[in-house]
Amino acid sequence: MSKTAQSVWNNCLEFIKDNIQPQAYKTWFEPIVAVKLTDSALSIQVPSKFFYEWLEEHYVKILKVSLTKELGNNAKLVYIIKMENTYGNKQPFTEKIPSSNRTALKSQEIDVPLNNKNPELRNPFVIPGIRNVKIESQLNPNYSFENFLEGDSNRLARSAGLAVAVKPGGTSFNPLLIFGGVGLGKTHLAHAIGVDIKDKYPEKTVLYISAEKFTQQYIESVKKNNRNDFIHFYQLIDVLIIDDVQFFSGKSGTQDVFFHIFNHLHQNGKQVVLTSDKAPVDMQDIEQRLLSRFKWGLSAELQHPDFETRVSILKNKLYRDGVEMPDDIIDYVAKNIKTNVRELEGAIISLIAQSSFNKKEITLELAKQIVEKFVKNTKREVSIDYIQKVVSDYFQMDIDTLQSKTRKRHIVQARQLAMFFAKKFTKASLASIGSQIGKRDHATVLHACKTVDNLSSTDKQFRKYVEDITKKLSV
Repeated sequence: MSKTAQSVWNNCLEFIKDNIQPQAYKTWFEPIVAVKLTDSALSIQVPSKFFYEWLEEHYVKILKVSLTKELGNNAKLVYIIKMENTYGNKQPFTEKIPSSNRTALKSQEIDVPLNNKNPELRNPFVIPGIRNVKIESQLNPNYSFENFLEGDSNRLARSAGLAVAVKPGGTSFNPLLIFGGVGLGKTHLAHAIGVDIKDKYPEKTVLYISAEKFTQQYIESVKKNNRNDFIHFYQLIDVLIIDDVQFFSGKSGTQDVFFHIFNHLHQNGKQVVLTSDKAPVDMQDIEQRLLSRFKWGLSAELQHPDFETRVSILKNKLYRDGVEMPDDIIDYVAKNIKTNVRELEGAIISLIAQSSFNKKEITLELAKQIVEKFVKNTKREVSIDYIQKVVSDYFQMDIDTLQSKTRKRHIVQARQLAMFFAKKFTKASLASIGSQIGKRDHATVLHACKTVDNLSSTDKQFRKYVEDITKKLSV
């Protein structure tokens, strides 16, 4: 039976798979494509020059052994590297590099000019022309675990964050992805992890950066033809914290470069912390290979804080500011601002400011005025609880009935509508929506949304339900 490039490579992979860690195999060998077999030379295509360099540095021996087993002592390996277009050409091009350990190929090497590595590292955080190799963490020391109060809504994420801070890169929470709606503390927790690591391990290089800024730096590096410097800079980081990773959506170049940076850090036991407004399963226009890596570690959701947690947050804020306030006023604010920690603290700050500037005593009446104005002037985020109430009232049933296990058609439809509107009006994950609406799973929520879409286009009466409830929720 004649050998093909694919059959030879498949046999090599079987051998390699048995001799390295599963995670390393998945990262560095699954993306490789066997291209052609000529005599004893196997050509394989790898995603980037960095990928080729990594294989040559770390896996050259196992590649040699596996290929020699298949093709004999004259075996040769040729890399075909997908190169970035850095010379103004419209068409992408490849370069072929014979493996450095195959001396027999040296006379046949095809010389393609490579980007010269600048011996002086370009730090994207430093103004050009100013020499500075120190990497500043960009962390805000005011965001700490001490002032990130624990409650049922954030216990998992906070506990995972603490574990990561004790042993960065050494837990199964790598990457740690913290996700949730606006104002629930994602950025605070991300900074707190970094601040705690810097405190415990001063020698570690920790870096916090927003996904937007990371993207801008990448674009700049491509313009200046120093993409390799950009990659090498990020490979130096021990703990990389990227905020609002959903910003990578639709940006294929940024996703590609982050994919390789992530692989390098993860493979070397470095810690990656990410925040997002969505769970990986709900992210749009993010490459599957990147989403799969987001799922390697732990995805922890920050939910809306319950009443007790909201009260604790307010009392902690007042304590830190050295302000005393009656419990009935604190309770009033906590009961009326439910979905956003940032708004909650903002309302208290406004209340203190009004009292101070106008020399008024802080009374319940003043609190009502401030909260009313504050909530009115702030774009209201519709909560899942509120959606369930609106839907239940519309169909004249109580919320317990809506959430019940009954299969009566009108109740099932009301429940499906509640799930549909929860997905439409909130940033909660499908799993979170299902959990809050009768402890269903994410597949039930997905089915409910499809059912509502179908019925809306085929059933006139059902379409009226959707229109009526939409109006009520949009007020």
